[in-house]
Amino acid sequence: MKGRMSELTKNKIDYLVVCVNDFADAHGMSYVTAFDYLKAHKGLAFLSDHYDIEHTYSIEEAVADLAQVCARNGGAAA
Repeated sequence: MKGRMSELTKNKIDYLVVCVNDFADAHGMSYVTAFDYLKAHKGLAFLSDHYDIEHTYSIEEAVADLAQVCARNGGAAA
């Protein structure tokens, strides 16, 4: 089974993609720009580190959380 991703890893990736896309749409950004912004302002790390809780919330709540995390880390998109 070497080289195969775990189900949890697949789920986290899917979740991160959905959150990045919805964040981009909510803030009028391209998906690439949103990804770069979220990475630079620790939004992606936040989602990954807190996946166990965040994925239980609505995507809208996750996007709002991302905006807050990024704002605390110097982001201005919120």
